[in-house]
Amino acid sequence: MKHLKKYQFLFLLLLFGFVSSFKAQETINSNFSLQQSIDYALKNSPNYLNSELDLKSAVYRKNEITGLGLPQITGSIDLKDYIDLPTSLLPGEFFGAPAGSYVPVRFGTKYNSTAGINASQLIYSSDYIFGLKASKEFINLSKISVLRSKAELASQVSKAYYTVVINRDRIKLLDANLIRLKKVYEDTKALNKEGFVELIDVERLEVQYNNLTTEKEKALKLISLSETMLKFQMGYKIGDPILLTDSLDVSNNEFQELNGNKADISKRPDYQLLKAQQSLLDIDVKRLKWGYMPTLVAYGAYQYNAQRQEFDLLDPSKKWFKIALVGATLNLNIFDGLQRHNKIQQAKMASLKNINTLKTIEQLGEVETTVAAISYNNAYSTLLIQKKNMDLANHVYDVVQQKYKQGVGSNIEVVNAEVSLKEAQTNYYNAVFDMYIYKIDYLKATGNLIK
Repeated sequence: MKHLKKYQFLFLLLLFGFVSSFKAQETINSNFSLQQSIDYALKNSPNYLNSELDLKSAVYRKNEITGLGLPQITGSIDLKDYIDLPTSLLPGEFFGAPAGSYVPVRFGTKYNSTAGINASQLIYSSDYIFGLKASKEFINLSKISVLRSKAELASQVSKAYYTVVINRDRIKLLDANLIRLKKVYEDTKALNKEGFVELIDVERLEVQYNNLTTEKEKALKLISLSETMLKFQMGYKIGDPILLTDSLDVSNNEFQELNGNKADISKRPDYQLLKAQQSLLDIDVKRLKWGYMPTLVAYGAYQYNAQRQEFDLLDPSKKWFKIALVGATLNLNIFDGLQRHNKIQQAKMASLKNINTLKTIEQLGEVETTVAAISYNNAYSTLLIQKKNMDLANHVYDVVQQKYKQGVGSNIEVVNAEVSLKEAQTNYYNAVFDMYIYKIDYLKATGNLIK
């Protein structure tokens, strides 16, 4: 009995350890840095996973096309039961009938069977040769498409992540402001009871405190909404908790003013995608031109045939008759009503259109890079100014509060200083948010968002 209780205790101890370990693991898995959020999204985002599946499908498509050039071997078994034997007409003179007449004759066996193997080998086909080249380019195109999806996903997750982080920092400042304002409100309320200040001073601070509380409630709801958007971008379960471990690091090392260097447009996935598409279109034009060449296929067959009056096809004493053959087929394109010529012209037009689109993308890339750089530099300058303004507003608020405590300042000055501080803080965090967003846009525009 003692041993039984001992084992039960050990079992419960192990079970508790397993549950605790599982809970700890679950907690760890809910903590995400920005890079961990992006990595998680790359493993769970349905849209990105679909782009990877498209790449795998392209590989299988290439293997399928490659298989067309390999020997094609088929086996067949055919069994016929002639309920009525076929009728043939033989010249009547064979049977003493008048010349020009025909006598219907049925001959053959009731059961016929053929079993054999057929094989064919493509010797030459321009469509096959260019199809192989196109399939390789299509794989390259699919790889670039995966890269573009990765860049898009990284951009979306990063923006959603920074939205949550910045809003959480704003909540911290709002909490600090509420604590500070509540202290002034309670002190003023006590002074009012003692008859040192008017009731309007208390009410003025109460209104300001209520407004700040409402603003905090709105900010909390905004955080919930931004977290939901982040989870959606990551492919994370909406109902599961998430904890973001990265904090704002607004330092000169992370944010610096950009120079006027020209961006390398060739790094952009959308440009690379069009270049790969251009290669496919050029291959299609060549394929159609070479389509005037003949196609050569070799084939062979090896069969056995049995004819029986009784259904005894498996009787080893009865003979099967062998049939063997080899051959080749040469298909020539002599005249197709100019269909192929018109297909070639259509393919050329598609190629020219893609070249024009490439030029547009080049210009658009330069414009987007320039706009992103200017927006980034403007946001950088604004951030420096707003940081200075927030520090000044903090200083002004502290001075005004001290004056009010000492009885040499007015209640209105405190309220105005608090409003100015809140506005400066809002402007600062807006500038921080713009900095992060424009930095992401610039890296994306220059093709450097992902490595």
